[in-house]
Amino acid sequence: MDNHKPVRIIVDSSTDMASRLCDQVEVVPLTVMFGEEEYRDGIDLSRDEFYRKLEAGTDLPTTSQATPAAFEDVFSAMRQRGEEGLVITLSSELSGTYASACMAAESYPEIRVVDGRNVTVGTGILAAYALERAAQGVGLAELAAEVEEMRAHVCVLAKLDTLEYLVRGGRISKTVGFAGGLLNVKPVITIEDGLVNIVGKARGPKKADNLLVKRIEENGINYDLPILLGYTGTSDELLQDYMANSRALWEGHVRDLECAQICSVIGTHAGPGVVAVAFFKV
Repeated sequence: MDNHKPVRIIVDSSTDMASRLCDQVEVVPLTVMFGEEEYRDGIDLSRDEFYRKLEAGTDLPTTSQATPAAFEDVFSAMRQRGEEGLVITLSSELSGTYASACMAAESYPEIRVVDGRNVTVGTGILAAYALERAAQGVGLAELAAEVEEMRAHVCVLAKLDTLEYLVRGGRISKTVGFAGGLLNVKPVITIEDGLVNIVGKARGPKKADNLLVKRIEENGINYDLPILLGYTGTSDELLQDYMANSRALWEGHVRDLECAQICSVIGTHAGPGVVAVAFFKV
C-alpha cells in the first residue's frame, strides 16, 4: 500500500517554466523595485509591463529575495491540505532566497528545500522533472535526493545582447564586462557552480546563435528529459531567429520546443535581448 502523501513542487518567481506547467507549482515571489515603487514579481507587475518599464527607464531596477514569511504562507496552506512539499530555489550563490526557504522550513518537517544551483529556465526544467517524478508517485525524501542529483546535469546557455545589466547589477565585474562590451559583440554565458560564467563571445547576432549551438553540441542534449527555451523583452523575435538558426539541433528529436518569457528578476540582471536554452546534459 502506498502511504506517500501528495508532494507539491514549490518554486520562487525567478523560475521560468512552460506555460502548461505553471498552474501545477506553487510560486513564492521575489521583489522588483523601480526607485521607490515595489512590486511582487509576477503578481503586481506583468512581464510585459516590466520590460516596457525597463526599456523606457534610465534607472536600473533592483531586486530582493523572497522572504521567509512568503514561504511560510505557502507551507502553512499545504499543511492544512495534508500535503508534503519540495522547494526548488534559484542558486544560493545569486540570491538569499534559498536561505529564506530553509529558515521557513525549520518548523515544517514535511517540507524539503533544494538549492537549484541555477536560474530561470534552468531551475524551470529541474522543476518540470520533479513534477513528472512526483506524478509517478515518488515520495518526498527520494524526490529531493533525485533532484539534488539531477541538478548537476542541468545546462543553461544564453546569448546576451549586452553585459551592461550584469555589470550594473553586480553579477560580474566591470573588467569582465568591459572585455565583453566591444561593438556588436554578443557574449554567451552559462551557470557554473551556481554562478554566471562567460563561455564565449561572437560579433553579431547570427554568429552568436552559431556559438550558442556549438556550446550546446559540446555538452550533448538528453532529448528524453525536459528542454526549455527562454527570452527577455516584450518580443520573442530574437528567439524565433535562434530557433531557425538552430533547427538542426532539434529536428527529429523534439516535436515542439517549449518557450517562456523570462521573469522580471532575471530580466533586471540580464537585460532585454537574451535568448536562453536549458537542457539536461547526456
